[in-house]
Amino acid sequence: MSYFTPTIVLLKEGTDSSQGKGHLLSNIDACTEIVNTLKSTLGPRGMDKLITNDRGKSTVTNDGATVMRLLDVVHPAVQTLVDIAMSQDSEVGDGTTSVVVLAGEILEQSRSFIKENVHPQTLIKAFRKACFKCRERIKEIAIESNVKDEKQWNSMLKKCASTAMNSKLIAGHKDAFSDMVVQAVRSLDPEFPEVDLIGIKKVGGGAMEESFLVNGVAFKKTFSYAGFEQQPKKFTTPKIALLNIELELKNEKENAEIRIKDPKEYQKIVEAEWELIYEKLEKIVDSGANIVLSRLPIGDLATQYFADRDIFCAGRVEEGDMKRLSVITGKQIQSTTNGFTSEMVGECELMEEKQIGSERYNIFTGFEKQGSTTIILRGGAEQFLAESERSLHDAIMVVHRAMMNSKVVAGGGAIEMELSRYLHEYAKTIYGKEQMLISAFAKALEIIPRQISQNAGFDSVDIMNKLRKGHFEKPKENIWMGVDIENEGVCDTMKSFVWEPSLMKLNMLSASTDAACLVLSVDETVKSPSLQDNNKISMEGRK
Repeated sequence: MSYFTPTIVLLKEGTDSSQGKGHLLSNIDACTEIVNTLKSTLGPRGMDKLITNDRGKSTVTNDGATVMRLLDVVHPAVQTLVDIAMSQDSEVGDGTTSVVVLAGEILEQSRSFIKENVHPQTLIKAFRKACFKCRERIKEIAIESNVKDEKQWNSMLKKCASTAMNSKLIAGHKDAFSDMVVQAVRSLDPEFPEVDLIGIKKVGGGAMEESFLVNGVAFKKTFSYAGFEQQPKKFTTPKIALLNIELELKNEKENAEIRIKDPKEYQKIVEAEWELIYEKLEKIVDSGANIVLSRLPIGDLATQYFADRDIFCAGRVEEGDMKRLSVITGKQIQSTTNGFTSEMVGECELMEEKQIGSERYNIFTGFEKQGSTTIILRGGAEQFLAESERSLHDAIMVVHRAMMNSKVVAGGGAIEMELSRYLHEYAKTIYGKEQMLISAFAKALEIIPRQISQNAGFDSVDIMNKLRKGHFEKPKENIWMGVDIENEGVCDTMKSFVWEPSLMKLNMLSASTDAACLVLSVDETVKSPSLQDNNKISMEGRK
């Protein structure tokens, strides 16, 4: 694990004096600085980064998107790399480090050509062509999984989830977590699968093995008043009311003024307020609801009112949990009690309050329409739990994309070496500068297996020689030859079940190439003066 404070890449005030070649090389240097920070996190044996800020908050992670987001980057060219990491994270979930490292290596390969006065547009045209050829090759060789074979399809999804967790802190428990992730994703509505409907709750303490999946919704016990302890904590086939209503008596605002002619009128005003809240409570009870949940506070009066009638209530429930309950029950969240009837309440088989570690959780299970699950994550330190949550998010996104696109490729640098070989062979069929530029793109692809082996402490030169020999001498037999992390060598990573969705690699290639081409297309950076500077110049002109 390396320790560092967020890197700050500054831009000079006013207009950057360098233009053309000098400016391009300056931008490449800035991007290389960030890539060098990130590349040690790549692969199953990648190192972690401990990032601190001025407020003393620390984050331990090897997730590329998280590292890039936490760095205080203000250099406009480097910001491009931050953007592609964020896009890869939101689109696919995994491969955020690979996309930045590959973009940086493409720029590094461009350096010598720029020094030799090759026009940037020539570079951009060749790189885009190479990217197109790579994407076509991936689509050609990607292996289609048999969706109709339930056992094979489930196994493929678990392998993709396990591969995504190989480089994470929870790699030691990837078998158990891959099962949870696949169950969670497959429980979503196949027509409209929203990963937001999978909740992840962190409970400090306990061992990682104590983590479990809830086939429903679970949330931490909310703030409650004294009457809450008198309420039942377990229901069979309960009726659930989902509200966005504040069930609490409000104090008048400061300096509020009410003018009355008769003192008896004041009593009417007080009584009217009580009547309003009692009217709301009666309508909720009349609907037949056993459980009342609200995004807004439920006060002590309402809590005691419900307790007297054996009704469970919870206020200030998080928006995400309310949304999941709304989807899984098929009922809308109500913002008024007017017209509130029994048709507006949801149902489930069981609701109970359980002690998990030092926290109490309300757990809802047994819904007729399955569409949401919750993973209860146990562990020690807060940073460890936060990194575990990010790791699960990546695995969930990968499985989600794999379900949408059932084609997979082998990981461990195998697909990058095959694409590199393919581009080298293609480059021999063309002439001119483009041949050298496409070969440079092919060489850039080798950074992935090389960095994976370096981060594992292997002899990267020896590993790369074995990979090149295998892919170039017997391309058909060794098409999936990649880095063997377990035995410090090379192996068929497809047979080793190191699988990744082809969609992830397609997105990685496109994002890396677009980012590199964007940086290469900029020959000057101009910083627009602020409004304050403009006013200062204007005042000096008047003098």
